[in-house]
Amino acid sequence: MCNFIKNRIRSFSYAINGLCYVLKNETNLKIHLIATLVVVAAGFYFQINTNEWCLTALTIGLVISLEIVNSAIEKLVDLVSPEKHPKAGLIKDIAAASVLFAAIIAICVACFIFLPKL
Repeated sequence: MCNFIKNRIRSFSYAINGLCYVLKNETNLKIHLIATLVVVAAGFYFQINTNEWCLTALTIGLVISLEIVNSAIEKLVDLVSPEKHPKAGLIKDIAAASVLFAAIIAICVACFIFLPKL
C-alpha cells in the first residue's frame, strides 16, 4: 500500500512539473489563461447560472487541455524530427487545429451565454 501511495504522489509531481513547464514557456497557454480570467470575470459580473458555469468550466477545460496536449505533441515532433520535414509540420498543424476548433467552440458558447445578457 505504501508503494501505491508513493507512486501516486510521484505521478502527481510529474503532472505538476509538466503544468509548471507549460505555464512558464507556452505563450498561447498564457493567452488562453488571460481569456479565462476575462470570461470568469464576465461570469461573475453577469451572474451566470449553474448550468452556464458548468458549460463555461467545461469549455475552458477543453481549450486549456488541448493547448497542453498540443504543446506536448509539438515537443515530441521536435524530438523525433529536429530538422524541418513536411509531415512533421503537418502533424503540428493538425494538433494546433484541435486547439483552434476548441477555441471557436468556446467563443460560440460564450456568445450563447453572454450575448443575451448584454
